[in-house]
Amino acid sequence: MRHALEFLQPYFLGPSAENAQVFEALLVELVRDHTFWRRNFHPEDGPSIRTSAEHTGSYVEFMDRMKTELYGLSAELKRAVPFFHPRYIGHMNADLLLPGLLAGMTTMLYNPNNVSEEAAPVTLDKELEVGRQLARMFGFSLDETSGPCAWGHLTSGGTVANYEALWNFRSVKFHGVALKAAAATQAFDPPDVGPRTKALSAYSTWELLNLPLSSIVDLRRAVARAYRAERGDGAFGAFAAAVRSERIESLGTAGFFMRHRDLKPPCLMVPASAHYSWEKAMKVLGFGTANLIKVDVDAHMRLDITSLRAALAEARAATVPVLGVVGVLGTTEFGTIDPIDEILSCREAFRADGGDFGIHVDAAWGGYLASMFRQPDGSMRPRDAMRERFEHFPSPQVYGAMAALAQVDSITVDPHKMGYVPYAAGAFVARDRRVVDFLTQKAAYVFDLGDSDQEVPMGQKLRNLGQYILEGSKSGAAAASVYVTHKVLPLHSEGFGHLLEQTVHACEYFYDRVLAMAKRLVDVAHVVVPFEPDANLVCLAINPRGNTDLAEMNRFGRELFADMKVDSTQPLQVKRFITSYTSLLRDNLPDAQAKRVVGEVAIDPASFCVDAGPRPGCADHVFILRHTLMNPWVLSERNGKNYIDRYLAYLEDRIRTLVGG
Repeated sequence: MRHALEFLQPYFLGPSAENAQVFEALLVELVRDHTFWRRNFHPEDGPSIRTSAEHTGSYVEFMDRMKTELYGLSAELKRAVPFFHPRYIGHMNADLLLPGLLAGMTTMLYNPNNVSEEAAPVTLDKELEVGRQLARMFGFSLDETSGPCAWGHLTSGGTVANYEALWNFRSVKFHGVALKAAAATQAFDPPDVGPRTKALSAYSTWELLNLPLSSIVDLRRAVARAYRAERGDGAFGAFAAAVRSERIESLGTAGFFMRHRDLKPPCLMVPASAHYSWEKAMKVLGFGTANLIKVDVDAHMRLDITSLRAALAEARAATVPVLGVVGVLGTTEFGTIDPIDEILSCREAFRADGGDFGIHVDAAWGGYLASMFRQPDGSMRPRDAMRERFEHFPSPQVYGAMAALAQVDSITVDPHKMGYVPYAAGAFVARDRRVVDFLTQKAAYVFDLGDSDQEVPMGQKLRNLGQYILEGSKSGAAAASVYVTHKVLPLHSEGFGHLLEQTVHACEYFYDRVLAMAKRLVDVAHVVVPFEPDANLVCLAINPRGNTDLAEMNRFGRELFADMKVDSTQPLQVKRFITSYTSLLRDNLPDAQAKRVVGEVAIDPASFCVDAGPRPGCADHVFILRHTLMNPWVLSERNGKNYIDRYLAYLEDRIRTLVGG
């Protein structure tokens, strides 16, 4: 394995800062280049800080205070979490790739604000190119001559990207209803518009709510052109103002539904395993968590497609609009991958019944895995060819989900997770960039048509990025960090995918060794992997032999975890390994799944209940150890053993000690 990892050696600073000399030399060179730029911007101006300043009392005093605080900070940071080290297998953090680290640190000196090209003429280009890089990785089209053409940008993280997905869906979903209402106020009823080629007034509210994105774009443009043709460009401003006043963005959620009393509030469907940011998103956008439908998960902790079909049928029968369905590509708790291909099939069936909804994939964790499936020419790697490199990966379900990404509406992905770049760098990528015309914060609904009746090029619009996103000021350093990383390690199987292969190899190795450990501990404890890993995250449920109470199992798990968690009261060096945990909530599991999970560790299912209350032995959750295997060095050997073998030997010893004690 040592030889197999040689290609990784120039990628990172290293667990023991092995590449410190290269890192320091490059950083010093880049800093010197920055200072050269400052000195030569307008050298005729001369210096503003006198050379004699360093001898003044105030100068010396300030420098003394600054150095004291910086040295103090540096000392305190030695208590930070050692994400870089292979002894850390906890949360979704690892060592940082050198190109991204250096690019980000260098660009911070220039402090660009990527809200527009006036504030960031260089790094704004980098950010928009990052969006295209990610779009290619997911299989979206970037052909500007035929739609849909994708686009993307960076966010502060996956949570904001998820907000943006819902914001996009809302802006498009209700636009047709606003368009019809505005036309009525103007006594304007264009004939033969939309996918059904009929008068705008003839469309029912339900029909307008269930048009695909492409149809809504076409309807919007057809109505605009018809109005201009009938009443002239000079009158168009009144119509544009009428549309703005009817939109949900103007009226607010409450005002919009008060005006359209025949319209029920929409729902959003997510798997029960979805990130808590979706509840926050429903609150932020005013839809309320009561309209967040949590769909059951199956035995692999993936969205259960039968339950989704039932939820969609129930919504259709009740004429409740479905704003969107979210699939997760790598849950943050369990690493599982939802059946994206089957969600798409559900939408086709829903459309056949007169409905429609957006599909968003929350791939904050697992999005970069798509690079393993993408060949340099942009095509999908055959599954059979991928299977030659692994023992188990990718399963047919995982491969089907990855192949389907190109057909969804939008995707969240976090470069600062499996992209190995510094915080903060999330990303939002959309399959059809025309959605931004529904989002602009400047003169919404002007249709971007000039005197020549030609649309302003989309590329030109997006250079005013702040008009089309949720965030305002944003770091150009993050864009530079991600851009340079992707240029050095392209997002395909021979670039970034080659790096991520090592994480999947580590996961398969860990999984096989855990099964062997479980056999050795059979007389001591039940050690179970409750969900077979889909990629590179493994969970363990551990229960002492003879115990049947869930509360006692959870107590044992927490005692076991106590020696493996970050503790601010102790030096981190006393921790032999650092891992993380999660809780499997009873409220998020169907009955059969709950019984299976606790049954595999010999726990009485009656002790696993939603409202555990004060009953002895009962609990509403299962405590689980969680291991994120993204550190590239976990399979590197020291004294004949890799870090996974060393960790599992340590864990086995801890289990035996605690059970014996």
